[in-house]
Amino acid sequence: MFTDRMKRGKNFSIAVVGSVLTLSTAFLGCKSSTPSQTGEPNAAAQAKEQAQASAKKIDAARTELEQIPPPAKSRYMAIHTQESWNNPFLIVSGANVTLRVISPDQTHSAALPSTLLKPAKARQQDLELRLADLPDALSALPPADWPYGRVIAVEEDPAETRANRLQVRRNVEATMQILNNLGVVIYEWPASGISR
Repeated sequence: MFTDRMKRGKNFSIAVVGSVLTLSTAFLGCKSSTPSQTGEPNAAAQAKEQAQASAKKIDAARTELEQIPPPAKSRYMAIHTQESWNNPFLIVSGANVTLRVISPDQTHSAALPSTLLKPAKARQQDLELRLADLPDALSALPPADWPYGRVIAVEEDPAETRANRLQVRRNVEATMQILNNLGVVIYEWPASGISR
């Protein structure tokens, strides 16, 4: 009886070892078809390259924007209408951002005031951008478009629906992160009680 148990135990241990070897072989066989060995691009390597390219883009834009002097709060905190705001202005929606820029009037005539020749609405440009393109767009603006210094007004799009408010808030946070990385001061536009 004791020898029968030993035989059964021996057969059982051989069966267990055989099963383990089969599972190990199957696992190794599955592991051998990783994307890097089959020629497919590695997702982790692509993500790392994209992060490095994005960091280079931010660094280049930050270098350009550092040519603009830092802002003085006394120059921009008293402005409460979009018509009076002369620096870049961002309106953040659920899908993208709108960059509003009012270029200075280039007419330098003492005889005729420049506001009569080109009112602010005529010098205003609205550009719809993806968040990824924001650093390039801001760094491309000439220093004359930043009369208050390196500060930008940011507002949630008031035309967005209530259902999209969560996505808009996420985009606002992402926009603020980009602006912080660029060294641009953020003036959160007062949404309530301000005339447009």
